[in-house]
Amino acid sequence: MLHPLGRIEVEVELAERDGETVIERASLVRTARKILQGELHLPDHVFSGGARSAGPAGRTVRSDRSRPIRLIVPTPAAGANDVIARAIALELGPLLGRPVVVDNRPGANGGIASEHVARATPDGDTLLLGYVATHAMHPALQNVAYDPVADFAPVGLIGHSPTVLVAGSAVRARTAAELVAHLRANPAACTYASAGEGTAPHVAAELFTLAAAVDIPGVTFAGSSAAINAVVTGRTQLMFSSLFTGYPWIAGGRLRALALAGPDRVAALPTTPTLHEAGVDGVDVTQWYGLFAPARTPADVVGDVNAALNQILTRTDSAGLIASRGIDVRPGTPDELGALVVHELAKWRQLVDHAGLAARRWPTTVPMSDMSLSGG
Repeated sequence: MLHPLGRIEVEVELAERDGETVIERASLVRTARKILQGELHLPDHVFSGGARSAGPAGRTVRSDRSRPIRLIVPTPAAGANDVIARAIALELGPLLGRPVVVDNRPGANGGIASEHVARATPDGDTLLLGYVATHAMHPALQNVAYDPVADFAPVGLIGHSPTVLVAGSAVRARTAAELVAHLRANPAACTYASAGEGTAPHVAAELFTLAAAVDIPGVTFAGSSAAINAVVTGRTQLMFSSLFTGYPWIAGGRLRALALAGPDRVAALPTTPTLHEAGVDGVDVTQWYGLFAPARTPADVVGDVNAALNQILTRTDSAGLIASRGIDVRPGTPDELGALVVHELAKWRQLVDHAGLAARRWPTTVPMSDMSLSGG
């Protein structure tokens, strides 16, 4: 097994009791003297319940704790999901007594990563950084190869982020009302950057075009980082970005925040009005992020990860790091995250059907080889 002070050799006697593999006896081979002398301390998690998985014939077996936990991210590196996942993983590992490795698996608008975790062994070794797109918007918009409710065990919510309409330097409009007037007079004068079909930047932009009665062609990039870079560098002119993604560019003066796609103003952008204030209703897109495990992951394993996640989110330094980029940190229970997914999925299915979004044109996709990441 692995311990913060190095490798520990043990002899273990296993037995099956009531359908579960348990440790009958464990003897330390080389480190007993160090423990007796107080030179080495074994934390409780070394011989605690640990991660379990459903084994043959329904038997529960313990996960190999020498293996790292893989935190699967459905988007490319450097985007909001990736940054959040790495911040969580950095502190989650020590609390669980195992390394946590971030594994980016972008593709199919989050479908590749989500399906991978949905099909993974439910032993606590695999987690998903899920968000509003993977568990609500994309499944509402298209058929996906996973069930966002039945195929996952919710672990815990991380937080919410407002969606903000940002404009590049080439856009002369200083308000959302001015932008709408310009676009009505000049159809297709601007393009918006999307992070993929069924993602918040895509859905929010399409809702905006319907609500404001304007025409804005979309251009799809591989993730939010590439999409917002396209606005910064002038390749596209607009984006409905999460505040987490857009805030550094707004604060640095490279992008201009025109309006918030939500019900309220936010403290990070106190002078930025909502679209409702600007006269555009029906664009309410709040983004959220959470941890998920495969369905049938044992409740005690989910509970251990939830407790560690909430401990991270309630620390001043950890929560402050995430909140400084516009995340409203929300520790909670697995049941609360599960209820959020059910509510959001129903909400977006109804909205997609009402607005006819599934039948609308898709943004043009930019090949990976053509993407420029200059500008930050």
